[in-house]
Amino acid sequence: MLKDKRQKMNIKLRTIFLLVWMLAFSIAVGAQNLTSSPYSRYAYGDLNENVPTAYRAMGGVGFGMRNNRAINPAQPASYTSCDSMTFMMDVAASASWSRYQDATGQRNKANGSLEYVTIQIPLWKKWIALSAGLLPYSSVGYKISLDDATSGGEYAYNVEFEGTGNISEVYAGLSFNLFNWVAVGANFYYMWGDLDRNRTLMFYDTGLTPTIQIEWLSVSSVRFRYGAQFFHTWGKHDVVVGATFENKCKLNSEYVLVETQTEDSIPIYKGGWQLPMMWGLGCSYTYDKRLTIAFDYERQHMSSMLFNGLEGHYSGLRDASRYAFGVEYRHNPLGRRYVDQMRWRMGLGIKDEYLASVGAPKYTASIGIGFPLPNIGTMVNTTVEYSHRGKRSGLEEHSLRFTLGVAIAETWFFKRKL
Repeated sequence: MLKDKRQKMNIKLRTIFLLVWMLAFSIAVGAQNLTSSPYSRYAYGDLNENVPTAYRAMGGVGFGMRNNRAINPAQPASYTSCDSMTFMMDVAASASWSRYQDATGQRNKANGSLEYVTIQIPLWKKWIALSAGLLPYSSVGYKISLDDATSGGEYAYNVEFEGTGNISEVYAGLSFNLFNWVAVGANFYYMWGDLDRNRTLMFYDTGLTPTIQIEWLSVSSVRFRYGAQFFHTWGKHDVVVGATFENKCKLNSEYVLVETQTEDSIPIYKGGWQLPMMWGLGCSYTYDKRLTIAFDYERQHMSSMLFNGLEGHYSGLRDASRYAFGVEYRHNPLGRRYVDQMRWRMGLGIKDEYLASVGAPKYTASIGIGFPLPNIGTMVNTTVEYSHRGKRSGLEEHSLRFTLGVAIAETWFFKRKL
């Protein structure tokens, strides 16, 4: 009895130590911005899919995934897949390196960030579960400097574009099992953050006055996501089909736009912005708890949402699709060797840019490994992603991102018999 208590205490201490170390690492890298991409210059910047590290290694799938060792905020119906006696927590941070190349040359940039912090708790047996956490919604980060001259070549000038900021969100979601084969759920999000964009035009002729344009968007808003999953098992075969939906909704925000050569009053506009309608479909097939194959499709209707008081297509926005395909393999779920329990993952993703002037989509290839910790219900998930977007005739972006996540599962709700 004493030995068991010491063993359980050691497991909890190791879990707490691992969590503290992960949070410290996250804070250290989280001081930097989430992106340095010039493609984040427009609209709300780079949007995040909010899938856990384990699914990011599978190309970003999530709508049709149910796993009792992964918290999946992209699909609110998935929370009831958790063990009815287990508390879960998932923390992830990433570091990335990007190379940007155009006619003027190439530039390298490194970034690091806290990706997310999520928890999941069963509320009533296998029928109701709750999840909550902190997620990124979008990020802006770029600095571009160009030299040019007026059409006649009379005046040479430099124009500099710079932008920073993030929109973050906290969420809380509930999932319900209606039957043994149907689950539904919903997420409530509170969003906040600032996006700052500046444009400076400087003439090399000192007699000409520079022009500065300042653009600032401050967000404080709410939104909802709804999800459903249908799942069934035939012997060694598990199939899940899922769907998610978000309605187009108003984005509560304040907007400032100043273009001045002198001290001018700052106009402030409220409203005139929306979040797009979004829907997604996904499915997964698992054989013998060993091999999982999954596919997702997502559609965001950017062209019909209001942006700066105009419909998106008047602001150069278009509807965007995302495709994701992923595979996970575990050698032997009942095996006693460590390698039997490791999770091997790979995936591919294709994502349209929602800016109409960017013709080429973003391509992503990913691999990852899940390392289970002995005698602990904890999985250390690693993912490496390579992505490419842009055209050789314009701006090309090559990125390499490493993500480290720790998914902790602890039996907190077990009732001991006297």
